[in-house]
Amino acid sequence: MTPAERTTALEAIAGEVRVCTRCRLATGRTNAVPGEGRPDTEVVFVGEGPGQNEDQQGRPFVGAAGGLLTELIGSIGWQRNEVFITNVVKCRPPGNRDPEPDEMAACAPFLQRQLEVLDPALVVTLGRYSMGTFFPGARIGQIHGQFRPADPATGARDAIAFAMYHPAAAFRQLSLKETMRDDMARIPSVLIEARRGRTERPQVEAAAISEVTTQVEPDAILEPDQIVEAEAPLAKAVLEPGPRSAPEPLLVPQATPELAPEPKPMTADPDDPEPTVPIDAGADDLTEVLASIDMHAIPHEPSPETDQMRLF
Repeated sequence: MTPAERTTALEAIAGEVRVCTRCRLATGRTNAVPGEGRPDTEVVFVGEGPGQNEDQQGRPFVGAAGGLLTELIGSIGWQRNEVFITNVVKCRPPGNRDPEPDEMAACAPFLQRQLEVLDPALVVTLGRYSMGTFFPGARIGQIHGQFRPADPATGARDAIAFAMYHPAAAFRQLSLKETMRDDMARIPSVLIEARRGRTERPQVEAAAISEVTTQVEPDAILEPDQIVEAEAPLAKAVLEPGPRSAPEPLLVPQATPELAPEPKPMTADPDDPEPTVPIDAGADDLTEVLASIDMHAIPHEPSPETDQMRLF
């Protein structure tokens, strides 16, 4: 799929989102928030739901939490317009309450189709509800900064999912800002791991095809040279995926450390510091929810500093 085809497909999905009436959230919205970003990016950030500012502007992460997200992305040498940003639900829940299961289910096909079009190498989840889509049953305090292969059923058919706190959590527990910086600093290395997996899998599949062609029974109808000729188009399709324009290079660490597939989880407080409402909220929303969140201190280990270079 070419960049132009991706753009057209994403705009078609956005058009459906803007007129969607699949759930009750449609009745109270000012604007639906489909998402925005580079159509040929490798990295997609998935938040929870729009806040007041997002509802007014029809864009994701434009309030205080969005400012922090942009800052965090910049801390690893990337720019916001190099990635794609969207949410689990596309309309603001009243009063920034938690999205209901049926509301998330109504929006799920939109997110799935967006990920199918974008075909990212890395999906970064922001907050508990986004995390729940890619890490079912997990707790954010235990798995933030960790990653696993994304379930292809989410639409991210060949990607790694990486869990982070929602940026708004830092406004309720100041120590989480450094935790988020440490987690964000790991993303370039995780992207390298994701790229490696996407490169190696076609090679393994091609090797499997080659093995099958050499194990044909002697009394098969086709002659050996005919078998090789018949199998060649399939092997070529695996080794040479469809054309995709490469995006501008994202910064990644020069040294590529070996990352364990299951890093040791951090010890979390019994009480989860994540906010109890989905907030891509701006300053106008923060006063409304500050009082409801207890302050906890979560220990964290700083990530080692690494030099960065352009790698593609």
